[in-house]
Amino acid sequence: MKPKFAFATLLLFVTTSPSFSGSLSAGPAMTLDDVLNTTLEKNPAIQQAKSNLEQAAGRRLVLRSIVWPNFKVNVPAGVQGGHRAGENSTKVFGFARGSLTQPLFNTAIPPSLRRGDVEVLIAEQQLNLAVEEQLHTARLAFYSALYNRELQSVREKQRGHLDENVASQSDRYQAGLVDRSAFTSATVEARGLDPLVENSRRAYSAAQLQLAQTMAIELKSDARLPNPDGELSFGPVDVDLNAETTAALERRTDIKLARLLVRAANQDERIIAAGYYPSAAGSVTGDYIPVTGIHREGSTSRTQDFLGSEIREGAAYTWQVIDNGKVGGAVLRARKAREINEVELRKLEASVGRELSRIHNELAGIDARHKSFAAGTDTAEQTAAAVQQNLGSGLASELEHRLAEDNYLKTQTGLLEANYLHNVALAEWDRATGRYFQFAEDVH
Repeated sequence: MKPKFAFATLLLFVTTSPSFSGSLSAGPAMTLDDVLNTTLEKNPAIQQAKSNLEQAAGRRLVLRSIVWPNFKVNVPAGVQGGHRAGENSTKVFGFARGSLTQPLFNTAIPPSLRRGDVEVLIAEQQLNLAVEEQLHTARLAFYSALYNRELQSVREKQRGHLDENVASQSDRYQAGLVDRSAFTSATVEARGLDPLVENSRRAYSAAQLQLAQTMAIELKSDARLPNPDGELSFGPVDVDLNAETTAALERRTDIKLARLLVRAANQDERIIAAGYYPSAAGSVTGDYIPVTGIHREGSTSRTQDFLGSEIREGAAYTWQVIDNGKVGGAVLRARKAREINEVELRKLEASVGRELSRIHNELAGIDARHKSFAAGTDTAEQTAAAVQQNLGSGLASELEHRLAEDNYLKTQTGLLEANYLHNVALAEWDRATGRYFQFAEDVH
């Protein structure tokens, strides 16, 4: 059975921008679609889940084997020695022997058939879950790379402005227009951004490594790390929380998997309980002998020899009367496992509404935060530019310049962080509502 897959719609707010080359060796620019497709194709966890799906198909055959007839054929051959009156002392012989056994009544058959189907469905949903987890990881790593790359750029640009101020204060100090404290203060202010720039660079490299790991890129000495192509953007989201909660309960992979585990445990219990009930099987055995005069093993007279081909029919009936806990104890353990699975399913279903409500509130809070920073960015930039100009002419103090530059950097960083958190929240929303990945044809 080969499952069919289809991508569900993803709310991705990523636009194209020029590629960026960091301090590490970067490969060709990759969009989010490129990252997700490569992850789907090469990720080892997804590949292992696909292999498990194939194994489940084989396990399904094993569970169905109880229904099918059991047919055996063997061909004994050899040399018969010894002497009887009127016979040669040595004779070569060979014949065919076959048997066919068909279950006629067994209460384990229906649950075995259902359990085999559920086995494949479980493997399908486990594959879905692996795909969802790995795509979500890749998506978050992509957003993290874009965020830290842009954050590094903002901080480096701000550091450039402060370095210009250091040079200006140095010239003014050399000319005797300011004392050494002004030059020292400007230097300390500029150097204070060095660790922030380095932190952004390391975070960007870590995100690249996470992408490479998720995409199964082999990291050698000359490896070229993924180079995310795009930029974070912001777009207000309006959702119907109640409708999305109802849809998530039907669409989420982990909930589907939990329901299947309950079904599987129920069928396991029924299969074990079938040991309480009688079973009947029909059998047909036969021997085909091309020659006569062949002695049966252990025969003492010719009347016991094979006289020709023969077929025998019959039926076997079994019923276990005394259990001694062999079946009953296993049934109780299976029932306990089923009840545990049911409790976990109820907890998971109950958490969906709370999780979606939390993400919905986060999106609303991020939207308000984004509006606040967007409104203050232009003002902070204009103020910083005016203070910079006044500082050069001696009309502003170094403290005023530092406060203006810090405020401008905070508004830029806050706006960028709001964009990043917005995209992360959207990714979490898609995961919580089950939109990532699902089988195109799920008729079960």
